[in-house]
Amino acid sequence: MEAAILVKCDRVWMNARLATMAGPGLGVVEDGIVAVHGGNIAYAGPRRQAPDFAAVETVDCAGRWITPGLIDCHTHLVYAGNRAQEFELRLAGASYEEIARAGGGIVSTVAATRAASEAELVASALPRLDALIAEGVTTIEIKSGYGLSLDAERRMLRAARRLADERAVGVTTTFLGAHALPPEFAGNADGYIDTVVHEMIPALAAEGLADAVDAFCESIGFTPAQTRRVFEAARRAGLPVKLHAEQLSNRHGAALAAGFGALSADHLEWLDDAGVAAMAGSGTVATLLPGAFYFTRESRVPPIEALRGAGVPMALATDSNPGTSPMTSLLLAMNMGATLFRMTVEECLLGITRHSALALGLGHRIGTLEAGKACDLAIWDIETPAELVYRIGFNPLHARIRRGQ
Repeated sequence: MEAAILVKCDRVWMNARLATMAGPGLGVVEDGIVAVHGGNIAYAGPRRQAPDFAAVETVDCAGRWITPGLIDCHTHLVYAGNRAQEFELRLAGASYEEIARAGGGIVSTVAATRAASEAELVASALPRLDALIAEGVTTIEIKSGYGLSLDAERRMLRAARRLADERAVGVTTTFLGAHALPPEFAGNADGYIDTVVHEMIPALAAEGLADAVDAFCESIGFTPAQTRRVFEAARRAGLPVKLHAEQLSNRHGAALAAGFGALSADHLEWLDDAGVAAMAGSGTVATLLPGAFYFTRESRVPPIEALRGAGVPMALATDSNPGTSPMTSLLLAMNMGATLFRMTVEECLLGITRHSALALGLGHRIGTLEAGKACDLAIWDIETPAELVYRIGFNPLHARIRRGQ
């Protein structure tokens, strides 16, 4: 009899239950193992079908569940200051738009962020990042948009990049220069967009500081025509786009974004059927942000049933930001997605793994437990994956693995 050929690997997690997120459904494997070699998954699946591994280390998971590492695909994690006072104003009846038009909102964070050094931005962001990491997050998207000048936006993006040096986490950066109108361009939105298009995007793209370009297409943000100019500049720079769309009104931003093959359109409370169809046709992910919906006390729910029926992938994210979603819990975002938006457990879990990877253009690399992908794992002390959506204020993370470590 020939001896079994042993496959070399760095580490094997055995005696585990897997939610691979590779489908169908959650891709559940009851008696599974995961093997890693060189930071990538060498095998993830049933034990009975696995090759014989010669592992440097074998870890007995004692029946725990393993999912892909969690992905927060929409955050504004880097900023200075806070807006607790505005929270009090909203409690007293002021609307988000009223606060913004009175000089609060995004512009107030801009002043604090412009005054902060890169080191100060990193230091203030680390506690927020640590809270997400503690819940199993292994990849996070971080937007700029509180600088609104080339130097300040560059400083924000550099700070975001530095977070990946400070912690074992993947960081993708998104340039959100078209977030709000800075004070020096008051009454001259087109002039500011000229700066975004002709100066900021080319410079930041050349410096490799942005992985994507975003915009805020809204009544208190920028018009569809201005947004189109931003997207055209991104295309010239070779950068993919995404969009804050249909949060407060329907400006048909999602359809505009889909026309540019956007990675995602985000918020979407006012999305109409034409927007859903456009997103379905382009493969644009719907990134849903229940934290902002909850915090601003909105009442119009995104068209979940229409998105579901059209087969549009739905991601979930924290939208962690100082003004409308000061949340640093992706587990809570799932619970809100289920309770406020009536998403299913399966949709919520796919929304923070496979579909959030698609929203970052990284579906080929992360988001599922499959051979060849990065070995980013979250190991949980739970009896069923539904517990991750069901519980509030409870973190059952047992271990977090980033690139096999």
